[in-house]
Amino acid sequence: MHVPPMNISLLSRYAFFAFCVAFTLCSLPLWDHEWLRPFTLASAALSLLGIADLLQTRHAVRRNYPILGNLRYLIESIRPEIRQYLIEGDNERLPFSRTQRLLIYARARNKSGDKPFGTLVDVYENGFEFIGHSMRPAPLADPDSFRVLIGGPQCTQPYSASLFNISAMSFGSLSANAVRALNKGAKLGNFYHDSGEGGISPHHGEHGGDLVWELGSGYFGCRTSDGRFDPERFAVQARNPQVRMIEIKLSQGAKPGHGGILPKHKITPEISATRGVPMNEDCVSPACHSAFSTPIELMQFIAQLRELSGGKPVGFKFCLGHLWEFMGIVKAMLETGILPDFIVVDGKEGGTGAAPLEFADHIGVPMREALLFVHNTLVGANLRDKIKLGTSGKIVSAFDILSVLAIGADWANSARGFMFALGCIQSQSCHTNKCPTGIATQDPLRQRAVVVEDKAQQVYNFHRNTLRTLAEMLAAAGLEHPSQVDAKHLVRRISATEIKLFSQQHVFLKPGELLDSEARGKGKLHLHARMWKMARADSFGAMVD
Repeated sequence: MHVPPMNISLLSRYAFFAFCVAFTLCSLPLWDHEWLRPFTLASAALSLLGIADLLQTRHAVRRNYPILGNLRYLIESIRPEIRQYLIEGDNERLPFSRTQRLLIYARARNKSGDKPFGTLVDVYENGFEFIGHSMRPAPLADPDSFRVLIGGPQCTQPYSASLFNISAMSFGSLSANAVRALNKGAKLGNFYHDSGEGGISPHHGEHGGDLVWELGSGYFGCRTSDGRFDPERFAVQARNPQVRMIEIKLSQGAKPGHGGILPKHKITPEISATRGVPMNEDCVSPACHSAFSTPIELMQFIAQLRELSGGKPVGFKFCLGHLWEFMGIVKAMLETGILPDFIVVDGKEGGTGAAPLEFADHIGVPMREALLFVHNTLVGANLRDKIKLGTSGKIVSAFDILSVLAIGADWANSARGFMFALGCIQSQSCHTNKCPTGIATQDPLRQRAVVVEDKAQQVYNFHRNTLRTLAEMLAAAGLEHPSQVDAKHLVRRISATEIKLFSQQHVFLKPGELLDSEARGKGKLHLHARMWKMARADSFGAMVD
């Protein structure tokens, strides 16, 4: 008998469902046989699942393959874990490689990070980077001396910051115990902890670690009832001795130019009190600030915050976008005479929070290009010696720190590196409130997994051991202090047969070149000169090119 192909397909798709139904109906009369009952119950449950699959309208695969179609969604749900633990190569950065994570875990737990039998890195692959070593290594420096004094001529309370610090992560994104552990680790290691734009919570203050208060567009902790900046509330918090610097967040690497909403159902009483927002309304972070709308107004806002804080260092953090906008800010500095004490350049590859995929992948300038452009602009405007530069974006190792110092940074920050030190396993479920390690969740039961005493020690260990390795690398290169690192010390492979020093690859402006009309006409300054011409101090818009 010939069976049409369509019927064969139909039989195969429904065969398992039909078997479960038939087995259930046939075994029910035999219920008295105890050994058979588990199988009957299992087949009955699967039969009900199959009926539900046929009746639902959301998933076509389940309608066409009742019961078996669910396997597709089950396997898909655990695909990231299968890939991370079984398939992913040691050096695949998705977003951090297994090699990077294991190094951080080892340093956080005071275990050896040594690697036997040679490197697994292909040293002939394009993009491979290394630092040259000296025939005459320098004496090993004390990592405790690796500090940067932040505070320009208009600052009366300069701050001596560590070369390596905790980047911005808000309470609300992180659990209370994670915030406590980070701050206690910062206290133990004498480095700073950036509050993130969510404001300063009571958990930030429990252990007394140095804080950098990040002020976002929502002005959390210093806002009026309609979400605008409140100078009086700001002054009260800013004069807290634990707050060492004020950082205005213009944009962030994860989603530059994008605001955010914390739905009201996620707002706890603690978050409401910390941010100064009601619990019965969505908490909105606008895409831009209401306290200023032009580069000149930004400089005036910086001066206001410096005065309200009692002379503490005030700066801003941003992810570079339109080049002329930053140059407009620099022109505003020159026009007003008001200077930020520091600037933190956040690369587009940075960011712990959830973001739309297109923003994470395709908006913002990568950290190194952004850092070099900001450094060059300040040098070209004769301002670099008055403003300190920090940077953040996938910085987790001593070599990562060296690579940014070589192109203009004074210090480096890390967010995800310190999350790994807390025990993060890169499950990438930060936005679900179901973080398996209790770090990025507000679930009280889940966050109990973060034991503050233990995790604070791991944060401290990671910081200390990373800087110790940095000291060893500097000594091998014949250098005694990070401030001596220069673009000529680092090397990058650009083809299978050619390598170049960073100093050969990149353009570095000379002091005052942007202010010199003759120098701006040279080919070397073409991009910078063009952007400088387009920049405006009175607007973030561009002049007609």
